Amino acid sequence: MNTRHVIVVDDNDTNRLLPGLFLRPLGYTVHECDSATQALTMLQDTVCDVLLLDISMPTVSGLQLCLQLRADARFADMKIIAYTAHAMPEEIQQLEAAGFNKVLLKPIRSYELMQALDV
Repeated sequence: MNTRHVIVVDDNDTNRLLPGLFLRPLGYTVHECDSATQALTMLQDTVCDVLLLDISMPTVSGLQLCLQLRADARFADMKIIAYTAHAMPEEIQQLEAAGFNKVLLKPIRSYELMQALDV
């Protein structure tokens, strides 16, 4: 299996830790960022197959970062998965319309994450 790279972006330490606990044993390389700004910097020189992106973050939201990445052809094929503590069905539709491939609700469950990654 080729190593797949995931960047987890969340301003909460625990929320960054959990996806890595699920993914590293499956052979994923997991990088963590505590802000959208840090993720943008990392994406300049890190290959990323999947971006797991918190929606509610200070300064630059996950939605803003997704829109910015989708406007850049370099990230057109990158899978971007939103995860949020709360989202009504219409909000989920709005996130998917903005460019997210999938929306997961916190707390993330391993089987939902695996489905979102097509594992």
